Amino acid sequence: MIDFLFPVALFFVFAVSAMTVILLATGIYRSTTEHSSLNYTARTSLAYICEKIHQNDAGGDVALGTFDGCDALILRQTRGEDTYQTYIYVYENELKELFIKDGVEAPAKSGKTILAVDDFSMEAVRDGLFRFTCTDADGNRDSMTAGIRSR
Repeated sequence: MIDFLFPVALFFVFAVSAMTVILLATGIYRSTTEHSSLNYTARTSLAYICEKIHQNDAGGDVALGTFDGCDALILRQTRGEDTYQTYIYVYENELKELFIKDGVEAPAKSGKTILAVDDFSMEAVRDGLFRFTCTDADGNRDSMTAGIRSR
């Protein structure tokens, strides 16, 4: 009788242990993916802006200003004899980007949508240092400070 009960009991102990490990791993995976998705919008928008600043960091070509009544990050570029500006701004709860030739008029709604945001603010901390703060639709808030190295 013991020859039959011991392997069956061992099998049930193994099955219960395996099921417990699977349930624990599922809970950990769920909480990790929820936390990751909650911070996606805020961190992605800030990382995007930081990368754009670093790409255009040449001779003071990065500044804060306004575009069609919206606060904007303005990135100036010269290609050949023409000067272009990239505006990154928030319009109707969307972070937008517009690349346009200097002197050409365009409305704020014509920019390409990057991400949906609830709130986005830009401020100059001091000369060559900017702080960006983003709040996504779920109320998650994140901020970043970016500096210009070319000054």
